[in-house]
Amino acid sequence: MTQFEKKKYKCLKTQFGDIPAITFTMKIIDILQIQYVAVRGIDEEEGAVQRVLNKRRINDIKDYVLEGNIFFNSFILNWTDKNYKPQITDDEIEIPLITSSAQVIDGQHRLAGLEAAIKSDEQIGNKYLIVTLCIELTTKQAAKIFLNINTEQKPVPKSLIYDLFGEVVDEESHAVNELNDDLQSPLYKLIKFPGSPRGVGSIELSTFVAAFKEHLKPGGTFHLYKLKTFDHQKTSIANFFSSIKDFYFEAKIWTNKTKNPYLKAAGFNGAVDFFVGSLIHRCAERGSFSANTMKELIALDNESLTTWDDLKGLDGKTARKKIKERLESNLLNSLPDQSEYEF
Repeated sequence: MTQFEKKKYKCLKTQFGDIPAITFTMKIIDILQIQYVAVRGIDEEEGAVQRVLNKRRINDIKDYVLEGNIFFNSFILNWTDKNYKPQITDDEIEIPLITSSAQVIDGQHRLAGLEAAIKSDEQIGNKYLIVTLCIELTTKQAAKIFLNINTEQKPVPKSLIYDLFGEVVDEESHAVNELNDDLQSPLYKLIKFPGSPRGVGSIELSTFVAAFKEHLKPGGTFHLYKLKTFDHQKTSIANFFSSIKDFYFEAKIWTNKTKNPYLKAAGFNGAVDFFVGSLIHRCAERGSFSANTMKELIALDNESLTTWDDLKGLDGKTARKKIKERLESNLLNSLPDQSEYEF
């Protein structure tokens, strides 16, 4: 049997929600031996939640450490080696120092900076850091920890945050996945998830989630109009984009990324602004959120559909507003004539 050096540390066993963890101090050089980084969207293994390393930040941390500084907050690791596991008693943990046996959940840039600093000053490797170790976390559990840290501390890329929110909720109740994967969905294969190959998808996941997030919360627009169930919310969104798709499909430009304005962030956001700000109210008045009702209310003119060419040269905010205004002008055209009103 292959032999590995093992080291014992006094430890404190803790529980964060349903996730058990062990906290102890460990030499930097030993942490660097066992740690590795699994990048979200690149590595397929369980627990992959990290972003790509930023070289400038690593150099800043290296300089910070070489100036005599050290870190007081904990480094969070996830033990993944299934053949050799830490042995834990009431107040002690024994860890086999196996290369690449523990994923970094939090602290990847600090560790990379420390590793760079050690090349200039080997004594830094003998200093101790606080480690919080979890054992064989699932990606869902690792995502919960990562989000807990990074929605309160230094911001991480929005697309990564929103991707991880998808790990925290159950797959069957994840509207974005269903709208992207359903063959009958107007948004079929149009959502671009982090890590997707180039050319796959058009609407960034972060754009979709940011557009609807507040409106789907309790007390948000959907709940205000009594669209409280997941199925009703998902269906109303699908019907809205189906109603727009029908007009653009007939014009043969729905999947044309250079023509269809709704496949870009500004156009998509403008459409959602119109949906939650105007159309949803009119549908509620009619008592119908069907695609046919929405198509009748929107009543786009096939001869003068808005394309991305109409928005070129505009900044994102202005293009977003323009899309909303054009959709609202069509909605006003669906109102009865003055002679049909009762007074």
